[in-house]
Amino acid sequence: MNGDILFGRLSWDSLVFAGALRDPSASEMVAFGAGSIAVLGALALAVLLTVKGWWGPLWRDWLTSVDHKKVGIMYIVVALVMFARAVIEAGVMRSQQLAAYDGAGYLSADHFGQLFSTHGTIMIFFVAMPIITGLMNYVMPLQIGARDVSFPLLNAISLMLTAAGAVLVMISLVVGEFSTGGWSAYPPFTGLEFSPGEGVDYWIWAVTLGSIGSTLTGLNFAVTIFKKRCPGMTLMRMPLFCWTTLCASILMIFAMSPLTASTLMLALDRYADFHFFTNGDGGNMMNYANLFWLFGHPEVYILILPAFGVWSEVVSTYSGKRIYGYTSLVGATMCIAVLSFCVWLHHFFTMGQSANVNAIFGIATMIIGIPTGVKVYDWVLTMYRGRIRLTTPMLYHLYFLLTFVLGGLTGILLANPTIDFQVHNSLFLVAHFHNMIIPGVLFGMFAAIQFWFPKAFGFRLHEGWGKATFWCMAPGFLLAFFPLYWIGMTGATRRTVTWSEPAYLPWFALAMLGAVLILAGTACLLIQIGVSIKRRRELAVPLGDPWDGRSLEWSIPSPPPEWNFAVPPQVLSRDAFAEAKKAGTAYRAPRAYADIEVPGNTATAPLIGFASGAAAFGLIWHIWWLVVAALILLVGVVIARSFATRITRIVPAAEVAAEHAAFLAAMRESPGITRDDEMSSRNRGKALPDMPVHVTEPSRGGLGHPLAGGRA
Repeated sequence: MNGDILFGRLSWDSLVFAGALRDPSASEMVAFGAGSIAVLGALALAVLLTVKGWWGPLWRDWLTSVDHKKVGIMYIVVALVMFARAVIEAGVMRSQQLAAYDGAGYLSADHFGQLFSTHGTIMIFFVAMPIITGLMNYVMPLQIGARDVSFPLLNAISLMLTAAGAVLVMISLVVGEFSTGGWSAYPPFTGLEFSPGEGVDYWIWAVTLGSIGSTLTGLNFAVTIFKKRCPGMTLMRMPLFCWTTLCASILMIFAMSPLTASTLMLALDRYADFHFFTNGDGGNMMNYANLFWLFGHPEVYILILPAFGVWSEVVSTYSGKRIYGYTSLVGATMCIAVLSFCVWLHHFFTMGQSANVNAIFGIATMIIGIPTGVKVYDWVLTMYRGRIRLTTPMLYHLYFLLTFVLGGLTGILLANPTIDFQVHNSLFLVAHFHNMIIPGVLFGMFAAIQFWFPKAFGFRLHEGWGKATFWCMAPGFLLAFFPLYWIGMTGATRRTVTWSEPAYLPWFALAMLGAVLILAGTACLLIQIGVSIKRRRELAVPLGDPWDGRSLEWSIPSPPPEWNFAVPPQVLSRDAFAEAKKAGTAYRAPRAYADIEVPGNTATAPLIGFASGAAAFGLIWHIWWLVVAALILLVGVVIARSFATRITRIVPAAEVAAEHAAFLAAMRESPGITRDDEMSSRNRGKALPDMPVHVTEPSRGGLGHPLAGGRA
């Protein structure tokens, strides 16, 4: 009895190692290996931090920081760690499908179910969402000339809630099991009657924490763009990445709420015997399907719109010309954002609606392809007659254009309910979804990391290893997913642990080869980061503009100072920094400097994240004293923060002036480099303009004189 009070449902048998000792089957040993890697990885990290004496700097300079740049970097670190797990799980699933011809393979059905559930949950909620949020966090305030986001503490809290959700998913590798209900967790299968264990509860609370964090992020970013733009930065002078960030943020505000509602209602079904989604007693699982996909389809555009912004920045920079059709791209972005709320029902054409309802949503789904097509044409026309540099981000962009169009065509096919009925639960649908998300979002984020990494850390990523990553990932994706189109059309269903059709064997073998190449590409990415850190002096670009950039983030040192801009920029046109470089006014000292107020560090966010994660863990395992204690800590932290009076600090004008003067002096001493030396050690971050910037529109000036405007 005392054990139940202290540990709830938790016992030694809940540990993954106990399962391997009890039943040393291949499936249990795979789980044992995964759990061991998680534990040993955490221990190795703790030892490294201890030996290097990094615990203090980690706490002082990172975990308690509310600087948008550091928050953004931490989001991306969380995403990359979770990506490593998800891509390994994908390889294990693919190998199981190859090994399971006319037999059981080496994984049990439940283990396979956990794998496709964790893979989907991680990739959507804890890879794609954190990486795009981290990128928007870092880049957007710099592009609009802001010192930080509107609510820095809320920004850090959003990060810690997301991190707490990710930690819960990682804990499920070692303690207990994860859900087998897929990333969408449809009831009644995920209800208490059919899934009485802890797996669904892990999914509920991990996703709920991430969803709340994303809602807060959307509010924060939208307010920042509306209220924090520098003088002269009108909406129609914003870089396209800021437009896509704005639209994605608005989608976050309205789309994450149905997800949070659906997960909490499912929790009430499981914990309090409610009947929102049960088979009987008035429950209706279709309410869950509508709520989930009311989030689910806008979610696709929450992910893809920031990636579209990345592609717009990449193609313009590496084509050496202004983006073609800026106004049409802004209009297309807003159209996609609005239409994304009008198509959710196409995710369940097969669930009993009338033919007329299906037809309406099918037409809406086809219509959303029109503004997407506008973007493709504008990107292609931007490259037309440009001086294209085939850097790693540009290779990803060209590959994206080809594969994304093909994926979009299959989406038009699936928008037809009669076709969707035939392939809805098949591997054709799996191929289509990955065909949109991997080239569109994942490769977009890889390009963004390659593009903005020098801005964040002051040195470039190694180009050779970047291209090695691309040349593994590009064919790997095609081999891993294009065969699934064919076998999906011939009847291969998704989420199937075994199969007996011999015609599938060569296609699964090709898909396995693709998975191996993707794993090799992931390894190359990690090697690239390691090699770049080792050779960071050779790759250093402290002057901040290694690519002949066009927007404001390239006008300041790399990495940027805590306050971003010595004085607020004065913007007079679109592509203001490119215009200023052409006019020779890009690097001039302002008339005067002023003290700068920046938000101070605080332990509030990590404590809220810890308390939220602890409460969720207690709820999962019915450790009620832990839930109560964590909620008391959470409320106490919030109350204590409300009494804090010194929440900012002042950076003296003299310090700002000295640092900015040193930067300007370094700029004057540097001769600059042309595109031919872009990847050489001579590139210190002062790129000379490649060609005239006036291609589609006449100039209306650049940055105000001097570069940074007047007084702060």
